[in-house]
Amino acid sequence: QVQLVESGGGLVQAGGSLRLSCAPTRSIASINVMGWYRQAPGKQRELVARITSGGTTNYADSVKGRFTISRDNTKNTVYLQMNSLKPEDTAVYYCNIVAFIREYWGQGTQITVSS
Repeated sequence: QVQLVESGGGLVQAGGSLRLSCAPTRSIASINVMGWYRQAPGKQRELVARITSGGTTNYADSVKGRFTISRDNTKNTVYLQMNSLKPEDTAVYYCNIVAFIREYWGQGTQITVSS
């Protein structure tokens, strides 16, 4: 069974940067959209950013200009570069891959931004 492995989470001070990576344990065929979601305590999971197979990106308004999503199609890997982090970015971040026949989720990685 394919699993998504996330890395790059941790604790950072406000204004700092982190880079998340997500890759599957086995190659996934026909990937369409790759993205990142986050869930803060007491809140619903929300879309942070996503990128299509053609390179079209979408961002939550709260992260526009600070976060950048990218993907390496040869490695089925998606990245999230996070700059100018704020305490309100604190959450568990989940990787998401939508392929032709199914959807995959990572186990989540904690991002904590201290003020």
